[in-house]
Amino acid sequence: MKYSILAATLGLAISSTAVSADPVNLTLSGGNPGGLWSLLGAGIDRAVKADDGDSVVTYQATGGGFANIGLLGSDRTDLGLLHDAEAQIALQGGEPFAEPIENMRAIGYMYNWAPMHFFLDKAVAEEYDIDSLDDIAGSGAALRIGINRSGNITSNVALFMLEEAGVTEESLTDAGGQFVRAGANEQADLIQDGRLDMITNGIFINHSSFRSVDENNDVILLEVPEDVVTATNEEFGTGTMTIPASSYSNQEADVTTSALGALLVANDSMSEETAYSLASSLVKNIDEVRAVHSSMKQLSPELLATPSVLEFHPGAAKAYEEAGLIK
Repeated sequence: MKYSILAATLGLAISSTAVSADPVNLTLSGGNPGGLWSLLGAGIDRAVKADDGDSVVTYQATGGGFANIGLLGSDRTDLGLLHDAEAQIALQGGEPFAEPIENMRAIGYMYNWAPMHFFLDKAVAEEYDIDSLDDIAGSGAALRIGINRSGNITSNVALFMLEEAGVTEESLTDAGGQFVRAGANEQADLIQDGRLDMITNGIFINHSSFRSVDENNDVILLEVPEDVVTATNEEFGTGTMTIPASSYSNQEADVTTSALGALLVANDSMSEETAYSLASSLVKNIDEVRAVHSSMKQLSPELLATPSVLEFHPGAAKAYEEAGLIK
């Protein structure tokens, strides 16, 4: 009798082992070394290792979301981090893509709190009575406006938002101004040196580059018209976010704007078992990802399972269904 029970127990153990998932071994394409996305890569790796010590997610630095979409589209990476706005452009086959990229599948939403900021020199704002993005076009101000470098999605979004508010390259040139291409930290230096009047970017509230701008310059955060936010979200699949009053020195009121988010994405060639295992590990071990940076504390299982511009991979959807996060 005891032998039969023991045999049955051993049989169950052997059976369970036979159907258990293999460890995952994946390559994740992110962004610049040392940036937030590289930290997310480390957190994702720790999350899968918490479930299986033999699992590994290897991070590789790339040019960012657009580059990662190209790698996913050609099946040259297992996973990629990309902005929701970049995914939207890829689905539509917009520049820089020659045709729609349709094989991408979402594993999870990593964050959606990178709002578009528009900082203007306070003296210029007062001279030309500019409080909102749509005040610029009729002001006659010869503004030198910092826009992120070509290929960075925030430049696409900023240019679109400005155009929706009536500010185009032509109208800016006619007024004696210009767009200046520069990265976030470069923009901070240029406005501090008096070589820019206005800077734009989509980064977390009080990101180090914005803190530098706020601490070393007398600037205001421009309001964004509701219709501009609505049009931007329709065009790029971005969300709406409010930057609370007093987030910056001269900010007396809340500012509502469009916000970029980041997705963890695979393509449809990933097996359902692998996608299920990955999503399950992220849900169960989400603290491993939250711990990579203070800006990730808001990450929750509910956000991971939030629908985006991309369909969920069937394996990820199954994991979220079992966790009661989606129906």
